[in-house]
Amino acid sequence: MKALLKKDNTYGNMELVEIEEPVINDDQVKIKVEYSGICGSDIHSYKGEYKNLRPPVVLGHEFSGVVVEVGKNVKGIKVGDRVTSETTFYICGECDYCKSGDYNLCPNRKGIGTQVNGSFAEYVVARKESVHVLPDNVDLLSASITEALACAAHAVLEKTDVELSDVVLVFGPGPIGLLTAQVAKARGGYVILAGLTKDEERLKVADRLGIDRTVNIEREDLEQVVKSVTAGYGVDKVFECSGAVGALNSGISLLRKKGTIVQVGIFSKAYNEVDLEKIVQKEICYIGSRSQKPSSWKLALYLLETGKVNAKAIISDMFDLSEWFRGFEKVMKGEGLKVVLKP
Repeated sequence: MKALLKKDNTYGNMELVEIEEPVINDDQVKIKVEYSGICGSDIHSYKGEYKNLRPPVVLGHEFSGVVVEVGKNVKGIKVGDRVTSETTFYICGECDYCKSGDYNLCPNRKGIGTQVNGSFAEYVVARKESVHVLPDNVDLLSASITEALACAAHAVLEKTDVELSDVVLVFGPGPIGLLTAQVAKARGGYVILAGLTKDEERLKVADRLGIDRTVNIEREDLEQVVKSVTAGYGVDKVFECSGAVGALNSGISLLRKKGTIVQVGIFSKAYNEVDLEKIVQKEICYIGSRSQKPSSWKLALYLLETGKVNAKAIISDMFDLSEWFRGFEKVMKGEGLKVVLKP
Protein backbone atom coordinates (compact mmCIF):
# COMPACT_ATOMS: atom_id res chain seq x y z
CA MET A 1 0.00 0.00 0.00
CA LYS A 2 1.03 3.65 -0.37
CA ALA A 3 2.16 5.34 2.83
CA LEU A 4 3.88 8.60 3.79
CA LEU A 5 6.97 7.53 5.70
CA LYS A 6 9.09 9.76 7.93
CA LYS A 7 12.48 8.08 7.70
CA ASP A 8 14.45 9.72 10.52
CA ASN A 9 14.51 12.66 12.91
CA THR A 10 16.21 15.10 10.54
CA TYR A 11 14.49 17.93 8.67
CA GLY A 12 12.34 16.58 5.84
CA ASN A 13 13.43 13.10 4.71
CA MET A 14 9.82 12.05 4.18
CA GLU A 15 8.64 10.05 1.19
CA LEU A 16 5.56 8.38 -0.25
CA VAL A 17 6.55 4.72 -0.41
CA GLU A 18 5.07 1.28 -0.96
CA ILE A 19 4.91 -0.82 2.22
CA GLU A 20 3.15 -4.02 3.23
CA GLU A 21 -0.49 -3.75 4.25
CA PRO A 22 -0.76 -4.01 8.04
CA VAL A 23 -1.82 -7.30 9.64
CA ILE A 24 -4.03 -7.17 12.74
CA ASN A 25 -4.08 -9.31 15.87
CA ASP A 26 -7.19 -10.58 17.69
CA ASP A 27 -7.72 -7.29 19.54
CA GLN A 28 -7.27 -4.86 16.68
CA VAL A 29 -9.24 -3.24 13.88
CA LYS A 30 -8.04 -2.56 10.34
CA ILE A 31 -9.42 0.62 8.80
CA LYS A 32 -9.40 1.85 5.21
CA VAL A 33 -8.51 5.51 5.60
CA GLU A 34 -10.91 7.95 3.93
CA TYR A 35 -9.54 11.27 5.19
CA SER A 36 -6.56 12.23 7.34
CA GLY A 37 -5.86 15.75 8.57
CA ILE A 38 -2.45 17.38 8.82
CA CYS A 39 -1.78 18.36 12.42
CA GLY A 40 0.75 20.85 13.74
CA SER A 41 2.63 17.94 15.32
CA ASP A 42 2.99 16.40 11.84
CA ILE A 43 4.73 19.59 10.76
CA HIS A 44 7.02 19.43 13.80
CA SER A 45 7.76 15.81 12.89
CA TYR A 46 8.54 16.79 9.30
CA LYS A 47 10.97 19.44 10.57
CA GLY A 48 12.64 17.02 12.97
CA GLU A 49 11.41 18.95 16.03
CA TYR A 50 9.14 16.34 17.64
CA LYS A 51 11.10 14.50 20.33
CA ASN A 52 8.54 11.71 20.87
CA LEU A 53 8.69 10.55 17.25
CA ARG A 54 10.05 7.03 16.67
CA PRO A 55 11.03 6.82 12.98
CA PRO A 56 10.90 5.21 10.56
CA VAL A 57 7.16 5.65 10.97
CA VAL A 58 4.11 6.54 8.88
CA LEU A 59 2.77 9.89 10.11
CA GLY A 60 -0.90 10.88 10.54
CA HIS A 61 -3.28 10.54 13.49
CA GLU A 62 -6.40 12.60 12.66
CA PHE A 63 -8.52 10.33 10.49
CA SER A 64 -11.78 8.66 9.59
CA GLY A 65 -12.47 5.59 7.50
CA VAL A 66 -14.30 2.31 7.03
CA VAL A 67 -13.59 -0.95 8.86
CA VAL A 68 -12.31 -3.70 6.56
CA GLU A 69 -11.25 -6.31 9.13
CA VAL A 70 -11.73 -7.00 12.86
CA GLY A 71 -9.92 -9.33 15.25
CA LYS A 72 -11.84 -12.23 16.79
CA ASN A 73 -11.95 -10.55 20.23
CA VAL A 74 -13.47 -7.33 18.88
CA LYS A 75 -17.10 -6.73 19.87
CA GLY A 76 -19.44 -3.94 18.78
CA ILE A 77 -17.45 -3.10 15.66
CA LYS A 78 -17.98 -4.81 12.31
CA VAL A 79 -16.72 -4.70 8.75
CA GLY A 80 -18.35 -1.78 6.92
CA ASP A 81 -18.71 0.44 9.98
CA ARG A 82 -17.75 4.08 9.50
CA VAL A 83 -15.31 4.95 12.26
CA THR A 84 -12.70 7.22 13.73
CA SER A 85 -10.08 6.30 16.29
CA GLU A 86 -8.26 7.70 19.26
CA THR A 87 -4.54 8.15 18.80
CA THR A 88 -3.69 5.79 21.68
CA PHE A 89 -2.31 2.51 20.32
CA TYR A 90 -0.71 1.09 23.46
CA ILE A 91 -0.82 1.82 27.20
CA CYS A 92 0.70 -0.06 30.10
CA GLY A 93 -2.67 -0.38 31.86
CA GLU A 94 -0.94 -0.49 35.23
CA CYS A 95 0.07 3.07 36.15
CA ASP A 96 -2.17 5.44 38.13
CA TYR A 97 -2.93 7.41 34.96
CA CYS A 98 -4.17 4.37 33.07
CA LYS A 99 -6.33 3.33 36.01
CA SER A 100 -7.99 6.76 36.07
CA GLY A 101 -8.54 6.81 32.27
CA ASP A 102 -5.92 9.49 31.70
CA TYR A 103 -4.23 7.54 28.92
CA ASN A 104 -2.72 10.72 27.52
CA LEU A 105 -0.45 10.81 30.59
CA CYS A 106 0.68 7.17 30.62
CA PRO A 107 4.52 7.22 30.57
CA ASN A 108 4.58 4.09 28.40
CA ARG A 109 1.93 5.20 25.91
CA LYS A 110 2.49 4.65 22.19
CA GLY A 111 0.56 6.74 19.70
CA ILE A 112 -0.66 6.25 16.17
CA GLY A 113 1.44 8.27 13.75
CA THR A 114 4.26 8.90 16.23
CA GLN A 115 5.51 5.61 17.67
CA VAL A 116 3.50 3.24 15.42
CA ASN A 117 2.38 3.63 11.80
CA GLY A 118 -0.34 6.19 11.28
CA SER A 119 -3.06 7.29 8.90
CA PHE A 120 -1.18 8.92 6.02
CA ALA A 121 -1.65 5.58 4.28
CA GLU A 122 -4.32 3.48 2.61
CA TYR A 123 -4.88 1.44 5.77
CA VAL A 124 -4.26 1.97 9.48
CA VAL A 125 -4.58 -0.37 12.46
CA ALA A 126 -6.13 0.68 15.79
CA ARG A 127 -6.68 -1.15 19.05
CA LYS A 128 -10.30 -2.12 19.61
CA GLU A 129 -10.71 0.14 22.68
CA SER A 130 -9.76 3.22 20.67
CA VAL A 131 -12.20 2.82 17.76
CA HIS A 132 -15.47 4.78 17.74
CA VAL A 133 -18.34 3.99 15.38
CA LEU A 134 -19.72 7.23 13.96
CA PRO A 135 -23.26 8.46 14.60
CA ASP A 136 -25.39 8.09 11.46
CA ASN A 137 -25.58 11.84 10.84
CA VAL A 138 -21.82 12.50 11.11
CA ASP A 139 -20.11 12.34 7.71
CA LEU A 140 -16.62 10.95 7.25
CA LEU A 141 -15.04 14.30 6.37
CA SER A 142 -16.31 15.93 9.58
CA ALA A 143 -15.26 12.84 11.52
CA SER A 144 -11.65 13.28 10.43
CA ILE A 145 -11.62 16.33 12.73
CA THR A 146 -12.74 14.35 15.80
CA GLU A 147 -9.23 14.12 17.27
CA ALA A 148 -8.71 17.88 17.10
CA LEU A 149 -12.20 18.47 18.50
CA ALA A 150 -11.48 16.01 21.33
CA CYS A 151 -8.44 18.14 22.24
CA ALA A 152 -10.67 21.22 22.36
CA ALA A 153 -13.35 19.41 24.37
CA HIS A 154 -10.72 18.21 26.83
CA ALA A 155 -9.48 21.77 27.36
CA VAL A 156 -12.89 23.44 27.65
CA LEU A 157 -15.00 20.78 29.35
CA GLU A 158 -12.59 18.61 31.31
CA LYS A 159 -9.65 20.77 32.41
CA THR A 160 -12.15 23.49 33.36
CA ASP A 161 -15.78 24.16 32.44
CA VAL A 162 -17.35 27.16 30.77
CA GLU A 163 -20.54 28.39 32.41
CA LEU A 164 -23.46 30.30 30.93
CA SER A 165 -22.37 33.66 32.32
CA ASP A 166 -18.68 33.32 31.41
CA VAL A 167 -16.84 35.68 29.11
CA VAL A 168 -14.19 33.58 27.33
CA LEU A 169 -11.12 34.80 25.47
CA VAL A 170 -9.45 32.46 22.97
CA PHE A 171 -6.06 33.30 21.45
CA GLY A 172 -5.25 31.85 18.03
CA PRO A 173 -7.87 31.30 15.28
CA GLY A 174 -6.20 28.17 13.92
CA PRO A 175 -8.07 24.83 13.80
CA ILE A 176 -7.75 24.18 17.56
CA GLY A 177 -8.63 27.77 18.44
CA LEU A 178 -11.72 27.75 16.22
CA LEU A 179 -12.86 24.43 17.68
CA THR A 180 -12.17 25.63 21.23
CA ALA A 181 -14.18 28.78 20.57
CA GLN A 182 -17.08 26.69 19.23
CA VAL A 183 -17.06 24.37 22.24
CA ALA A 184 -17.04 27.33 24.64
CA LYS A 185 -19.87 28.91 22.66
CA ALA A 186 -21.84 25.65 22.80
CA ARG A 187 -21.63 25.84 26.61
CA GLY A 188 -23.24 29.27 26.53
CA GLY A 189 -20.18 31.45 27.02
CA TYR A 190 -19.67 34.84 25.38
CA VAL A 191 -16.60 34.16 23.25
CA ILE A 192 -13.94 36.60 22.05
CA LEU A 193 -11.47 35.17 19.53
CA ALA A 194 -8.21 37.08 19.04
CA GLY A 195 -5.83 36.86 16.09
CA LEU A 196 -3.44 38.84 13.91
CA THR A 197 -3.75 40.54 10.52
CA LYS A 198 -2.49 37.38 8.83
CA ASP A 199 -5.46 35.57 10.45
CA GLU A 200 -8.15 37.77 8.89
CA GLU A 201 -9.64 35.00 6.74
CA ARG A 202 -9.71 32.71 9.76
CA LEU A 203 -11.43 35.40 11.80
CA LYS A 204 -14.05 35.67 9.06
CA VAL A 205 -14.67 31.93 9.42
CA ALA A 206 -15.21 32.52 13.15
CA ASP A 207 -17.71 35.27 12.38
CA ARG A 208 -19.63 32.91 10.11
CA LEU A 209 -19.63 30.29 12.86
CA GLY A 210 -21.33 32.72 15.21
CA ILE A 211 -18.43 33.53 17.54
CA ASP A 212 -19.55 36.62 19.48
CA ARG A 213 -16.56 38.88 18.88
CA THR A 214 -13.44 38.56 16.76
CA VAL A 215 -10.50 40.90 17.28
CA ASN A 216 -7.49 41.61 15.10
CA ILE A 217 -5.15 42.71 17.90
CA GLU A 218 -2.94 44.57 15.41
CA ARG A 219 -5.83 46.85 14.47
CA GLU A 220 -7.99 46.92 17.60
CA ASP A 221 -7.25 47.42 21.28
CA LEU A 222 -8.05 44.03 22.80
CA GLU A 223 -7.88 45.42 26.32
CA GLN A 224 -10.57 48.00 25.54
CA VAL A 225 -12.77 45.32 23.94
CA VAL A 226 -12.46 43.14 27.05
CA LYS A 227 -13.14 46.06 29.40
CA SER A 228 -16.27 47.04 27.47
CA VAL A 229 -17.66 43.51 27.59
CA THR A 230 -16.79 42.78 31.24
CA ALA A 231 -17.44 46.13 32.94
CA GLY A 232 -13.71 46.40 33.51
CA TYR A 233 -13.33 43.16 35.48
CA GLY A 234 -11.63 41.05 32.82
CA VAL A 235 -12.62 37.76 31.24
CA ASP A 236 -13.51 34.67 33.25
CA LYS A 237 -11.55 32.16 31.18
CA VAL A 238 -8.68 32.30 28.70
CA PHE A 239 -7.70 29.52 26.32
CA GLU A 240 -4.25 30.09 24.84
CA CYS A 241 -4.22 28.17 21.54
CA SER A 242 -1.63 30.17 19.60
CA GLY A 243 1.58 28.96 21.19
CA ALA A 244 2.75 32.58 21.51
CA VAL A 245 4.25 33.74 24.81
CA GLY A 246 2.96 37.26 24.18
CA ALA A 247 -0.59 35.92 23.96
CA LEU A 248 -0.14 34.05 27.24
CA ASN A 249 0.99 37.16 29.09
CA SER A 250 -1.77 39.21 27.49
CA GLY A 251 -4.27 36.59 28.61
CA ILE A 252 -2.96 36.75 32.18
CA SER A 253 -3.38 40.53 32.13
CA LEU A 254 -6.90 40.36 30.71
CA LEU A 255 -8.16 37.74 33.17
CA ARG A 256 -10.31 38.85 36.05
CA LYS A 257 -9.10 38.09 39.56
CA LYS A 258 -9.60 34.38 40.39
CA GLY A 259 -9.93 33.67 36.64
CA THR A 260 -8.68 30.56 34.84
CA ILE A 261 -6.23 30.30 31.95
CA VAL A 262 -5.81 27.01 30.07
CA GLN A 263 -2.63 26.51 28.05
CA VAL A 264 -3.42 24.48 24.92
CA GLY A 265 -0.80 25.76 22.46
CA ILE A 266 2.80 24.59 22.53
CA PHE A 267 5.58 27.17 22.70
CA SER A 268 8.64 26.96 20.47
CA LYS A 269 10.83 26.97 23.60
CA ALA A 270 10.32 25.05 26.84
CA TYR A 271 11.32 27.97 29.08
CA ASN A 272 9.73 31.40 28.63
CA GLU A 273 9.19 34.69 30.47
CA VAL A 274 5.75 34.55 32.08
CA ASP A 275 4.19 37.18 34.34
CA LEU A 276 4.12 35.09 37.51
CA GLU A 277 3.54 38.17 39.64
CA LYS A 278 0.03 38.63 38.18
CA ILE A 279 -0.71 34.91 38.58
CA VAL A 280 -0.04 35.28 42.32
CA GLN A 281 -1.58 38.69 42.91
CA LYS A 282 -4.78 37.90 40.98
CA GLU A 283 -5.02 34.32 42.33
CA ILE A 284 -5.17 32.99 38.79
CA CYS A 285 -5.62 29.30 38.09
CA TYR A 286 -3.14 28.28 35.35
CA ILE A 287 -3.88 24.87 33.79
CA GLY A 288 -2.10 22.81 31.15
CA SER A 289 -4.15 20.76 28.70
CA ARG A 290 -2.41 17.91 26.90
CA SER A 291 -4.06 16.22 23.93
CA GLN A 292 -7.19 14.24 24.86
CA LYS A 293 -8.40 11.06 26.60
CA PRO A 294 -11.24 8.55 25.96
CA SER A 295 -13.91 10.67 27.66
CA SER A 296 -12.92 13.61 25.44
CA TRP A 297 -13.81 11.58 22.34
CA LYS A 298 -17.31 10.88 23.63
CA LEU A 299 -17.79 14.59 24.17
CA ALA A 300 -16.43 15.39 20.70
CA LEU A 301 -18.71 12.91 18.94
CA TYR A 302 -21.70 14.24 20.92
CA LEU A 303 -20.86 17.79 19.80
CA LEU A 304 -20.70 16.60 16.17
CA GLU A 305 -23.85 14.51 16.39
CA THR A 306 -25.91 17.34 17.90
CA GLY A 307 -24.56 19.94 15.50
CA LYS A 308 -23.19 22.10 18.30
CA VAL A 309 -19.82 22.22 16.52
CA ASN A 310 -19.30 22.59 12.78
CA ALA A 311 -16.05 20.71 12.15
CA LYS A 312 -16.28 20.76 8.37
CA ALA A 313 -16.21 24.56 8.38
CA ILE A 314 -12.55 24.59 9.39
CA ILE A 315 -11.45 22.36 6.49
CA SER A 316 -9.98 24.62 3.83
CA ASP A 317 -8.08 22.27 1.52
CA MET A 318 -7.94 18.64 0.44
CA PHE A 319 -5.11 16.91 -1.41
CA ASP A 320 -4.52 13.42 -2.68
CA LEU A 321 -1.90 11.59 -0.63
CA SER A 322 0.42 11.78 -3.65
CA GLU A 323 0.29 15.58 -3.30
CA TRP A 324 1.18 15.47 0.39
CA PHE A 325 3.96 18.06 0.09
CA ARG A 326 1.54 20.67 -1.27
CA GLY A 327 -0.58 20.13 1.82
CA PHE A 328 2.38 20.30 4.21
CA GLU A 329 3.71 23.40 2.45
CA LYS A 330 0.35 25.14 2.77
CA VAL A 331 0.24 24.46 6.52
CA MET A 332 3.86 25.56 7.00
CA LYS A 333 3.10 28.85 5.23
CA GLY A 334 0.12 29.42 7.50
CA GLU A 335 -2.29 29.39 4.56
CA GLY A 336 -5.85 28.12 4.80
CA LEU A 337 -7.06 26.30 7.89
CA LYS A 338 -7.24 22.54 8.28
CA VAL A 339 -5.66 20.66 5.37
CA VAL A 340 -6.81 17.10 4.76
CA LEU A 341 -5.11 14.32 2.79
CA LYS A 342 -7.16 11.68 1.00
CA PRO A 343 -5.42 8.31 0.52
